[in-house]
Amino acid sequence: MSDYDRSYARTIPADRADMSVDAGLRSFMLGVYNKVALGLLLSAALAFLTGTFPPVRDLMFATTADGRLAGYTLLGMIVAFSPLAMIFISMFAMRNPSPRQAGMLYWAIVTSIGAGMGVLALVYTGTSIFQTFLITAAAFGGLSLFGYTTKKDLTGFGSFLIVGLIGLVIAMLVNMFLQLPAMAMIINILGVFIFAGLIAYDTQRLKMTYYQLGGNEAAMGVATNYGALSLYINFINLFQFLLALFGDRR
Repeated sequence: MSDYDRSYARTIPADRADMSVDAGLRSFMLGVYNKVALGLLLSAALAFLTGTFPPVRDLMFATTADGRLAGYTLLGMIVAFSPLAMIFISMFAMRNPSPRQAGMLYWAIVTSIGAGMGVLALVYTGTSIFQTFLITAAAFGGLSLFGYTTKKDLTGFGSFLIVGLIGLVIAMLVNMFLQLPAMAMIINILGVFIFAGLIAYDTQRLKMTYYQLGGNEAAMGVATNYGALSLYINFINLFQFLLALFGDRR
């Protein structure tokens, strides 16, 4: 993934590129959004399967008599941590990926995340999951539109968010042991703001990447898959943090 990361060199400042009239850019971004939408649809279907269909659910999760989460099975733990493992492995094993390899990575991560999200159906009510998803979709659309249309260069803002994301991960790991409700609340609030900002930042980054690639079809194929992966992960994390803040538990 080294050819497509958040530290790429910008070749055209955001305030000098007229994005609204470029048909090629619109086609490129539409390809990214279509892939994100399909990824979310697949994730929803897999989450419904693993969270509500007993033969599959019981392979991944331990549940109480009233259907609430009691813990993970070994398979459930493997599925839960596999997206992170795939991302780290790909950073070293896929130095110059082809569009096909990038696409396989995208769908593998989407599949594992979707399967693992079945846990949400065991923790939260179906109504709150649906309502939070709609709120997340609306927020994603507005934030991505802002990132697409703004003339302001968000590079510095994005760097700040990435540092914040590292701190957020550390805080989450610490609170796994401390189990402090107040700290969990702060983490959830910060998570919402960080991933909301990353949606706008990554959208603008995709625009700049399109111009940087200069019509290279193979490189744009890779960028489409990695761009979709970035936005998909931002969407999923924003959804989960909002659900943790406002969702009704079972």
